[in-house]
Amino acid sequence: MEKQDLRIVYMGTPDFAVESLRRLVEGGYNVVAVITMPDKPAGRGHKIQYSPVKEYALSQSLTILQPEKLKDEGFVEQLRALKADLQIVVAFRMLPEVVWNMPRLGTFNLHASLLPQYRGAAPLNWAIINGDTETGITTFFLKHEIDTGEIIQQKRIPILPEDNVGTIHDKLMIMGADMVTETVDAILAGKIEPIAQESILTDEPLRSAPKIFKETCHIDWKKSCTQIHNLVRGLSPYPAAWCEWVSAEGERFGVKIYRTTAMPASHHFAPGSIHTDGKSRIDIACADGYVRIEELQLAGKKRMAVPDLLRGFHLSDNFHCE
Repeated sequence: MEKQDLRIVYMGTPDFAVESLRRLVEGGYNVVAVITMPDKPAGRGHKIQYSPVKEYALSQSLTILQPEKLKDEGFVEQLRALKADLQIVVAFRMLPEVVWNMPRLGTFNLHASLLPQYRGAAPLNWAIINGDTETGITTFFLKHEIDTGEIIQQKRIPILPEDNVGTIHDKLMIMGADMVTETVDAILAGKIEPIAQESILTDEPLRSAPKIFKETCHIDWKKSCTQIHNLVRGLSPYPAAWCEWVSAEGERFGVKIYRTTAMPASHHFAPGSIHTDGKSRIDIACADGYVRIEELQLAGKKRMAVPDLLRGFHLSDNFHCE
């Protein structure tokens, strides 16, 4: 079978999933439908917002399905009528068996981690938060338990000291698009030898990648400067690590922090105490030193470098962080 004859249904929602879809469409693969999340209102005006995948699919006049529930009989019948040979999932949601088990060649998922490590919703974030120096991408066949199916392909890249989740996202998005088309080609050619995840387990404990919530992003200044620095990297540019600055009078200012430097040092200051020259430097004490803030955003203001912020905001050592 040639790639233009292989009937593919593609499932995805965010920006990360657009590049793989674009590569399939521009590569001449036969994408018979795209499945993405339902539209939702966003912003103050509650204007209906399309997912990035829907935006791209519309630009290519692709058939689009947006089921509220994946087990809905009407949706399952629509899916069955497409007679897909293969389904591809990139950053979507957990599929019921009636969906993933439908195509004759199966359903494979692109996951942004080196499975079996970091099964879950936020693998990119957690790899950086945990201070890893390597990550990667994996394609694997879906089965009952989430992110546990047989591995088809896997590639690794280093996490550089200057990387944050935004830069790693973009690198893996491009690598992932390459891997999606390579995996489709290998399936078409009958050249795949899927590997059970259990066969590549090591003595290293498995780390999970649960969904990121607001509480996850709150900075605990009692931790080490390296831990806090990695939390900032793992959440920048989105959703961003945060804390509150509290003045001596008790006034509170919400702050998102996007870029930091870890500065190990001995000191006697309370964790969360602020040390600033009021012009170009903000250092915050933590368990084993200081975290120097480089780029941040006060609530209601734009993101900016510290010197720019300090020109318009009077911060002093009388403030502390919570």
